[in-house]
Formats: sequence, C-alpha cells, structure tokens
Amino acid sequence: MVDEVAARTLHVVFAALWAGSVCFVAAVVLPLARDGAFNTTRPLEVISGKLTTVSRASSLVLFLSGSHLAGTTYTAEGLFGTTNGRLVLAMVALWLALTALVEIGAKRFEAGLTGKKIREPAREALPVFWAAAVVAIGLLVVAGLISANVARIL
Repeated sequence: MVDEVAARTLHVVFAALWAGSVCFVAAVVLPLARDGAFNTTRPLEVISGKLTTVSRASSLVLFLSGSHLAGTTYTAEGLFGTTNGRLVLAMVALWLALTALVEIGAKRFEAGLTGKKIREPAREALPVFWAAAVVAIGLLVVAGLISANVARIL
C-alpha cells in the first residue's frame, strides 16, 4: 500500500513537472528567442540543458513508477480488455512520443545555438515543441481520465 502511494505520488509530480516544463519552453522561451528577446545563446543553452535533464529524469521516473502501478493493478487481459487498461496503453504511447519529441526538439535547438544563432534554431525547434506540448497535455488528460475511473462512467 505504501509503495503504491509513493509510486502514484512520484508519477503525478514528475508528470506535472515534465509537462509544465515542456509547455513553458514551447509557449514562452522559444517564441521569445524566435522574436529576438535574447541577445546571447548562453541562457538558452542552459534552459535547453535543464529541460533535457528534467525530461530524461521524468521519463525514467514515469517508466519505473508506471510499470510498478501497471504491474500491481492490471493483468495482461486487463490492459488490453478494459477501458482503463487501454488508457494506460495510450499513456505509454504518449510517454514514448513526448520523450522522442523533447529529445528531437532539444537537439535541433542546441545544434543551431552552437552556431551562435538564436532566432533560426528557435524557429526550427518551435513546431516540435508545440507538438510536444500537445502530447504533454494529452498525457495529463489521459491521467485525469484514469484517475477519475472514467471506465465506471462509460
């Protein structure tokens, strides 16, 4: 019981941290960089590095805590044969997509920053981060549906 509470708490905290970080970069940092609000690449390099660290750590914690929760909550039949199980599988797909999008977006952005450019790399990375933000919000929506036990309502 204590392990499940700890796993759920870690899962929610790191999901919120990850989703919030991605949305902040997509909605605030990259548009400002694209529009010329920064006159040096250093803060953007730091932000990108911190985002990558948060993303990788969150991805790992979510994988471990989610695996524990799925293993104690669902059987294979329950994952594929119930609404909540299918939502968990959708969450795994979104988790993979978010991980990939953040890695791709950060690499695209950082590659441009090494050339001491700011606007162009931000412009090129922005669509990837917008997609990542949509996926991050989707993850939180699916988590809410699972938490609300939407299967009970349907």
